[in-house]
Amino acid sequence: MPTPEPASRATLADVAARTGVAISTVSRALTRPERVNAATRERIAAAAAELGYTPNAAARALGSGRTRSIALLVSDVTNPFYFDIIRGAQQELGPAGYTPLLLDTEESEELEEAMLRRLRASYDGAIIAASRLTDRRLAELARTVPLVAINRQTRGVPSVFIDTPAGVEQVLEHLVSHGHRRVAYAAGPPTSWPNERRWRTFVAASERLGVAVSRVGPFEPRQSQGAAAADAVINTGATACLAFNDLLAIGMLRRFAERGVRVPDDLSVVGCDDIFGADFCHPPLTTITAPIAQAGRVAVSMLLAQLAGGASRRGVRLPTHLTIRASSGPAPGG
Repeated sequence: MPTPEPASRATLADVAARTGVAISTVSRALTRPERVNAATRERIAAAAAELGYTPNAAARALGSGRTRSIALLVSDVTNPFYFDIIRGAQQELGPAGYTPLLLDTEESEELEEAMLRRLRASYDGAIIAASRLTDRRLAELARTVPLVAINRQTRGVPSVFIDTPAGVEQVLEHLVSHGHRRVAYAAGPPTSWPNERRWRTFVAASERLGVAVSRVGPFEPRQSQGAAAADAVINTGATACLAFNDLLAIGMLRRFAERGVRVPDDLSVVGCDDIFGADFCHPPLTTITAPIAQAGRVAVSMLLAQLAGGASRRGVRLPTHLTIRASSGPAPGG
């Protein structure tokens, strides 16, 4: 029988022609071999090897109902916070035989939902880091798509929660111990679930500790927003501030230097996440250290348990802690 040209990619039809069986039989033999008798299966495997046939994701999906791909959605792929999420997820996905499908939702809840629905045939399940969807829309998706949310707690949605609110309490206790009595919070995006939880904890802890607090923002969680955030904090009269994330805090440090505000002599600055580079800036950033890569690994293990039909944890809480560096210190005149 004719052999396909070497430059052509072998297809199921080529393997079927070589072995004299139906295309559907070839598909079953390569994707669900237990449904084909041993002799036929061996003949098909040998022909596939001779022809250099390799099934693509679409073919696997048609034959087995599985793509062996996991959608990994992040709200800003340029944010170093997500680097460790991606790395941790890949550490679990690779050995399990899955490939990550990385999607940047650009801080948009509309784009996030559209990607999940439009690409549904391309992935078996999804991990959503820092979802911007409302609780209702996220819960609706979880009823139709196997998924795990990172940094989000929504009823009916399996989640990995990085407990930064507990870190916020540590921040205020640290600042109060240095004599600070007026502290500002530079808020993140209004659609960010962790942002509101941090602010609520910030307020509750301030009442317990007798601290006057103010809120500025919202700001996009990017270094470029740091100048506006720094200027707003100066106007509050606060002697210390907590930024929504490290990128915003690092941008604030640059602006304070431009304006001649000495950190921490005039004003203490604290970030959140402890991303790569937080200890390289000037001064090195005091921040809430989060187990980011671990969150990626745990989310994958929870999702794979769902896909396997076994028992899966509905929620996992990962603790955080405060890492003290040179950007925080005694209050002015303290």
